[in-house]
Amino acid sequence: MNPKAYPTLAWCVSFAMVSALGSSAVIAGTGTGTAENHNRRVVTEAFDRWAAGGTSFFDDVLAETVVWRIEGSGPSAGVFRGRETFVKEAVLPFTSRLSTPVRPTSSTIWADGDHVIAHWEGSAVARDGRDYNNRYAWILRMQDGKAVEVTAFLDLAPYDDVLRRIPAP
Repeated sequence: MNPKAYPTLAWCVSFAMVSALGSSAVIAGTGTGTAENHNRRVVTEAFDRWAAGGTSFFDDVLAETVVWRIEGSGPSAGVFRGRETFVKEAVLPFTSRLSTPVRPTSSTIWADGDHVIAHWEGSAVARDGRDYNNRYAWILRMQDGKAVEVTAFLDLAPYDDVLRRIPAP
C-alpha cells in the first residue's frame, strides 16, 4: 500500500502505533459514512466477542476470498489467499502450540472509508507454560461488511519463537 496514496490511512496507522492503549475497546474515527460506521462496528464487535471468549473472529470478519498479508522478513511473513488457507497455514500451526488461546487484552479501532485499522495487544500461554505477548496493527479493507484484504503488522520474533520452540502436536 502506497502511503502517499492514502495520507489519512497512513496517519491513522502511525497514530495507532504510538498510541497508549486503554484496557477496553475504543472506537475512533472521523468519518460519518454509513458503510464506514458499519465496518468499524463489525470489527469492534468481533474484537469484543473474541476478548470475551469467542472463537469465531475470523469467520465473523474475513471474506472467504480474503488476501491476508503478514508483513516482515521472518519465516512467518507472507501472503495467504483465502480464509481457509490463512487459517490452515498461519493460524492453526500457531494456535496448536498454545495451551490458552490468544485473547485481545486491549484494542483501538479506527475507520477511514472502506478501511478499518485495529491496533491491539494480545496474550496467551504456550504449551511449555511460557507467556506469549504481542502487539498488532491490522489494516482491513472491507467490502460488504467483510475484510477482503488484510495487512498485518506484528513482532514476528515472539510468534516465530513459539513455532520453533514448541513441536507441532
